[in-house]
Amino acid sequence: MAGKFEPKVPVNLDPPKDDPISVEELAKANGTEGQKAYVAIKGKVYDVSGNKAYREGGSYHVFAGKDASRALAKTSTKPEDVRPEWQDLDDKEKQTLDDWNTFFSKRYNVVGVVQGATNLA
Repeated sequence: MAGKFEPKVPVNLDPPKDDPISVEELAKANGTEGQKAYVAIKGKVYDVSGNKAYREGGSYHVFAGKDASRALAKTSTKPEDVRPEWQDLDDKEKQTLDDWNTFFSKRYNVVGVVQGATNLA
């Protein structure tokens, strides 16, 4: 199962950064009007700018510029689920969130951590 989340094409990633990224800075990286697209999971910020699904009109644009932990855990694209709180979820949803975190970590550069995040793993 080790290869379960491996990308089909190898990805060369930069070393993860732990620079603080404010909630406001994250919100600006929403993939619209040429902006970068960032998605946070458990406070860790990934640069997903290269994936058009996170850009305006894309199927995952709802996650761009936000900590999408809860929505990813629930496999939901409902805007009301796109929020950082995940601690109250059931074990199956928490495992799904961990799986998404692994998936993102093998494909996208970590550019920082949400400043003041209370949902770190």
